[in-house]
Amino acid sequence: MYDVVVIGGGPAGYVAAIRSSQLGLSVACIESMEGEKGAPKLGGTCLNVGCIPSKALLDSSQRYYEASNDLSKHGIKTSKIDLNIQDMMARKDKVVSQLVSGVSGLFKANKIKAIHGYGKLISANEVEVTKGSEKEIIEAKNIILATGSKPIEISSAKFDNKNIVDSTGALEFDNVPKKLGVIGAGIIGLELGSVWSRLGSEVTMLEAMPGFLPMVDKKISKEAFKEFSKQGLDVKLGCKVVEAKVEKNTVKVVYEVNGASKNELFDKLIVAVGRSPNTENLLSNDCGISLDDNGFVEVDEFCQTKVASVWAIGDVVRGPMLAHKGSEEGVMVAERIAGKHTAVNYELVPSVIYTHPEVAWVGKNEEELKLEEVEYKSGSFPFAASGRALAADASVGSVKILADKLTDTILGIHVFGPSAAELVQQGLIAMEFGSSSEDIGLTMFSHPTVSEALHEAALAANGHAIHIGNRKK
Repeated sequence: MYDVVVIGGGPAGYVAAIRSSQLGLSVACIESMEGEKGAPKLGGTCLNVGCIPSKALLDSSQRYYEASNDLSKHGIKTSKIDLNIQDMMARKDKVVSQLVSGVSGLFKANKIKAIHGYGKLISANEVEVTKGSEKEIIEAKNIILATGSKPIEISSAKFDNKNIVDSTGALEFDNVPKKLGVIGAGIIGLELGSVWSRLGSEVTMLEAMPGFLPMVDKKISKEAFKEFSKQGLDVKLGCKVVEAKVEKNTVKVVYEVNGASKNELFDKLIVAVGRSPNTENLLSNDCGISLDDNGFVEVDEFCQTKVASVWAIGDVVRGPMLAHKGSEEGVMVAERIAGKHTAVNYELVPSVIYTHPEVAWVGKNEEELKLEEVEYKSGSFPFAASGRALAADASVGSVKILADKLTDTILGIHVFGPSAAELVQQGLIAMEFGSSSEDIGLTMFSHPTVSEALHEAALAANGHAIHIGNRKK
């Protein structure tokens, strides 16, 4: 009998497995993805077909775009730039392979048993593993469910995995579509749309919501919408897709907007309307654990189910479907199994959209604070006033800090611009320590850096900004 069996080898599951082993527990991890020679392919959606490959293509496509359009601003003259999409995809695959191999190496170093197959919870201490026609029962003192999520398929645009694809298929095109449609202008849709737009696609995005990025601070989302439109992303809001069907190797999409019916023809259509938990056939009927109406495993604040020996983490439980959130839950659960009193601060989960410029945020936005009737103050600083951003030709966007009006405690940080993810992470560290905007304002920042924009926004919250005109005595 193992001390811990983890079902799922993604960022939540493999981190839980590694931390459990570090704490002296015997561990096995079951993963359904198949690698070489029948071994499990670790890393889950994130490493294999999600976060990592998409970021590789985002980086490659941005370099191609800059080489084709922006180098002349720097006095660099180039001849015709050629795009080899096969080489770009090969680089992406190499990055993925390296990271997946790294996780396998960590499993070996930590003496974790990796098992290929489909895991199913059948009791408080038993997991059934199915591989082909073979079944095996594995016993464990503790079981962690970490099977991740899958793209949502909508009835009006069924996947054919050739012309109508999910986010995984969008990372595997063997040529650049002339006209590309994207259903959904959220995080995944914007990132994938950006990749192919930079490479030459004419991209139209059909978003059902009436507002752009409603989860983002309104000032930031307004700036982002303006910039993405300028880049060539045609984002149509308030669109209800009625039908999408393949006609002579093109996709005809019929949608409604403002009461009118319209249609578009695309070479490829990406459906990026969100993800759902991978909990189908995960639980036996009599295992004692229930799912909510959306298919998530029900857990408490420590990711423990109603069955004390069974835990669930990552995309199969409530909260944002983010790799880093799942990883931290993996650490928390491993440590609680080992008798420690670890917790995750769900109030401070950072979010990032890896477009160019990036969009990132943590904590509350103004709309949420108004709804909660919290008195607050804000400070903003534009990258157009940042020497480092101007020198790098990356002066679009701004930093915004929200702080409690009475205590000055930082309540939220929102960034659209260069290194937005890194700036929000800097602010998040301060927020974890309960810092005030004055604390950041009194901290010395090196010059010239884009981080100075965070410094100035903190100063601006108290009317003390140096490089914009709001200074008070």
